[in-house]
Amino acid sequence: MKHDLFIAEGLVRRYGTRTVLDGVGFALGRGEMLALLGPSGAGKTTLLRCLAGLERPDGGTVMHAGLDVALLRGRERRRIAMVFQQFNLVGRLSALDNVLAGRLGHVPAWRGWLRRFAPADIALARRCLARVGLSGHEAQRADTLSGGQQQRVAIARALAQQPDLIIADEPVASLDPGTGAGILDLLTSICRADGVAVVCSLHQPDFARRYADRAIGLRAGRVVVDVPASLLGDAELQALYDGAIHSTEPLS
Repeated sequence: MKHDLFIAEGLVRRYGTRTVLDGVGFALGRGEMLALLGPSGAGKTTLLRCLAGLERPDGGTVMHAGLDVALLRGRERRRIAMVFQQFNLVGRLSALDNVLAGRLGHVPAWRGWLRRFAPADIALARRCLARVGLSGHEAQRADTLSGGQQQRVAIARALAQQPDLIIADEPVASLDPGTGAGILDLLTSICRADGVAVVCSLHQPDFARRYADRAIGLRAGRVVVDVPASLLGDAELQALYDGAIHSTEPLS
């Protein structure tokens, strides 16, 4: 059994009178790829934000390497990296400058403000871009890259943090299936080669079966599916989607 790097227990999150997460819990080991599934409104994004420490749960805890994520500050937070559906890049900056943003938790604040990074940080950022297949694009403005290339820059930025956990919020939802598969190939290779744990929310069960070790399904804020991804079948999909079985085509 893999050592548990990340443990969520009894997570509850409310917005006013609406309960978005209702007692969610699971554990995740190093080098494990977890697919988070569920219909729109199931609570996936709220869960990921709680896991990353971007929102504080109203109940329950999220522990990362023995530390309460809600209490992490400054450099401690660099151990958790986020990859977003809409990339969250600064369009006017180069691909390299965007990746260097992943070093902000590692360097003195003044270097980040002035964008005066040490040669070692610049070399690391270049290696991260090369790893995601973007050698030669270092100086290109982010807003001139294709969607798939922008997501690769976002993954390179996450790698530059040197995290042990990557949380990806629907990272392929804005991409066509072929490009999305390439992004998931990349995340999976990072997970396997580096021992980085990955939590990835998806709308496509076919992708979950192909890439993930495990699938967790949310419905109405509760975990209703928790199985090895290879065993994700019609019964599990019915529990999530009322029998509507989705393919790798993005949902509207």
